[in-house]
Amino acid sequence: MKSKQLKRPLLIIVGFLFQISIHAQIFVSPDSYLFANNEVVFIKQQLELKAVTSNFYLRKDAQLIQGSTTLGTNKGLGNLSVFQEGTTNNFQFNYWCSPVGGSTDTEGNSKFGIQQLKDIDGLITFKEPTILPMNNYNGTASPLAIAPHWINKLSASSSYYDWVQVGSSANLNPGEGFTMKGTSGTNYFTLDGVQNNPGNKQRYDFRGKPNDGTISIPVAIGKFTLTGNPYPSAIDLSAFLLNEVNCTGIAYFWEHDKTVNTHYIAQYKGGYGAFSPGSMGSNGIYVPATYYTYDNSGNTGADSGTKGAIYQRRFCPIGQGFMIDGVTNGTVTMKNNYRVFVKENAANASQFEKIVVFDKNKSKSGYLSSIQSVSGFDYRTVSTEPTPQIRFNTLMNNEGIRQIVLAFIPEATDGVDRALDAMSPSADSPADVYFVIENGEYVINATNFDIDKKIQIGFKNKLQANYKITVNEIVNCAAVNQVYLHDKKTDLFHDIKNNFYDLTLPAGVNNTQFEITFKTNTTLDVEDIKSQSFIVYQNNTTKSLTIDNPLLMDISTCGLYDVAGKLIFNKKDLGVNPSYTFSTSGLSSGIYIVKVITTDKIEMGQKIIIKN
Repeated sequence: MKSKQLKRPLLIIVGFLFQISIHAQIFVSPDSYLFANNEVVFIKQQLELKAVTSNFYLRKDAQLIQGSTTLGTNKGLGNLSVFQEGTTNNFQFNYWCSPVGGSTDTEGNSKFGIQQLKDIDGLITFKEPTILPMNNYNGTASPLAIAPHWINKLSASSSYYDWVQVGSSANLNPGEGFTMKGTSGTNYFTLDGVQNNPGNKQRYDFRGKPNDGTISIPVAIGKFTLTGNPYPSAIDLSAFLLNEVNCTGIAYFWEHDKTVNTHYIAQYKGGYGAFSPGSMGSNGIYVPATYYTYDNSGNTGADSGTKGAIYQRRFCPIGQGFMIDGVTNGTVTMKNNYRVFVKENAANASQFEKIVVFDKNKSKSGYLSSIQSVSGFDYRTVSTEPTPQIRFNTLMNNEGIRQIVLAFIPEATDGVDRALDAMSPSADSPADVYFVIENGEYVINATNFDIDKKIQIGFKNKLQANYKITVNEIVNCAAVNQVYLHDKKTDLFHDIKNNFYDLTLPAGVNNTQFEITFKTNTTLDVEDIKSQSFIVYQNNTTKSLTIDNPLLMDISTCGLYDVAGKLIFNKKDLGVNPSYTFSTSGLSSGIYIVKVITTDKIEMGQKIIIKN
């Protein structure tokens, strides 16, 4: 039945998702088009783009959502067109999942190929890109040329060698993610205030039959699958992860060092960040990737000295790809029920890595606004306050930085909790730090807070390695006043809230010696009292750091470190003075750690905030 027949005029049709009794079916006849601008179009049933000249344009954050609960029934030889931007140049990967498949007159979703990516040259017009030969590794922005050599997929695998090269073939199934490198150069064409490519953010026009309905994605025990958002609308990633119990409930996102421009695997610097949804009532937790180097076989090598950023991942934008980890041999299912109308930006907890990172230090109280969704879930019940958490930074061998998160969630247990605890994505790394839960290695540990609780933390390294561990920040958790690293072998408690602890370990795995605690077993001794007598303050007006020494202790060294433990400066043999002042005028704004050691080995650490 043809409920609406659309002829040449530009039209905007808006569906109201909460009125699910509406049965809307859209038919776009030959030589006609539907145009949606900055709005959501909701269809309860089928979309038919009858002929090659039948088109549907989504522009300026417009999205298409469909409400059926069955397999997709869209059909037609026409195309839906939607824009999305990558975030890389021709040397680095984006992980994608196409919102469209090939245009066919057969009902249902169809396979996707990169020939369906177009070069934008107008509001509704496009240019065909050049699909380069397989031996040409460098795509270009103007004219748009795509290098199919880098288009790969991964299905239910734990091995680097199981990546399958797709190339230019149109054989990507709905819901099947793929890798693709960006383009070099610039493309100055600008539409809706967005340049096609200002240097490393290639914008593509996805054209084809829109995916719809239930989509099965294979998973296997302990193996990763590259998938993503397969629809021309946002999805609630948390809802997907919480409901699809055949995976661990954690999503992993590829990140890379954008300063590295090479096609050689041995020179890559990148890794996977992890997203834990927590619950439907929160926006979840994201741990940034630790950037590792790789050998020519794709095995993890040394830490590169950098880490990724923190992104908002609750709502997954159009085209975003990510990894999931299976817990059984079977499938997970993408459903229309997970689709929502959320525009892409950090404030909406929806990022394709390209938006300015949300300021996690800025307190946000309250709840989300009403969000149109197929499920009808009331998003006004979702708190915008961050989950109570402690973020730990560990500098490994003065190179890579591993961040791990201890989250406090009342319903969490001390064991492994699905969709809460996130297993480390770097199992084969030469050096790493992690929480130990049921003998597994985790970068997110969700538990309920208890001041007497002891949290097991592990270290592993193939060769002797140095670690400097500190609390990066405590978020929304007023009950935590102190944080210690307890060495059970020596029974010493090291303050890592105000200081960092420096330890060197022999080659091997150490999962039993260290734990995180929130108090010590003893009262302060004389040395602790002496260490607390130092008074440290930063004067940002005069750009100077002052350390008062009222007990006139003999200071051997005074060091300033960044919050990851990297040394900024070190002053030696300072002697016995009542006060010391150091210039901080040349330093970047941020959090730093002052570490003072006396000649009789009394140590003091204090964090300061420098604003220049």
